[in-house]
Amino acid sequence: MVSVQSRGKAILTCFEDGTTVYSHNQLYGRWITRRRGGVPETNRSLRFAVHNAKHSAFLYSASDIEILAQEDVNTHPYLQKLGPDPLLEEVSEAEILQRFKDPKFSRRQLGTLLLDQGFVGGIGNYLRSEILWYAGVHPKAKLAELEQTRLELLAQGTYLLMQRAYETGGVTNEPDRVAKMKANGIRRRDYRHFVFGHESKPCPTCDEAIIREDHASRRVYLCPSCQR
Repeated sequence: MVSVQSRGKAILTCFEDGTTVYSHNQLYGRWITRRRGGVPETNRSLRFAVHNAKHSAFLYSASDIEILAQEDVNTHPYLQKLGPDPLLEEVSEAEILQRFKDPKFSRRQLGTLLLDQGFVGGIGNYLRSEILWYAGVHPKAKLAELEQTRLELLAQGTYLLMQRAYETGGVTNEPDRVAKMKANGIRRRDYRHFVFGHESKPCPTCDEAIIREDHASRRVYLCPSCQR
């Protein structure tokens, strides 16, 4: 194995012979790592495993796995349709801003648009709530209705929070705020995010109670004051 890459919500495991294993966890897939020789205790179905001299990585319950030749990777139906992925080195915040300014997306509600992997690759449900709160934008807002400052905040929030979540294992909250909350004995599930999962708790900015709504058939958390 020579590299592991994320592309949107897919993982590409690349090998020396040019073969790439494409995997997408969908709703139920899960990676579990162990020291070499150890096997997880689980009733899940093993779909794929990778081993080196010291460790093993097991993929359970993923419903979408394919073996691709190197020349077929970029033409894969899912990968071909992906929008720019902020976790790739070649993608900049400026490129994400241009995405938010693209007229072909201007009439769509952000609560739906942010989950479209063809818009920006890699945004999941918790990141959607966090990005919208960061930018002070309601899920029902359309890009055409927003001024330049809001578009810049959306791009900044998308780039910053995706990078932060990647580096911290899913934490989107401000590092200084996280450190203070941890010092006060606050649990991870309570310090991990700004608003996601925090229904009825105070907004970090204005103390208004966070509410939950459904957009694109999935839950969104927002501040009714900051995200009018």
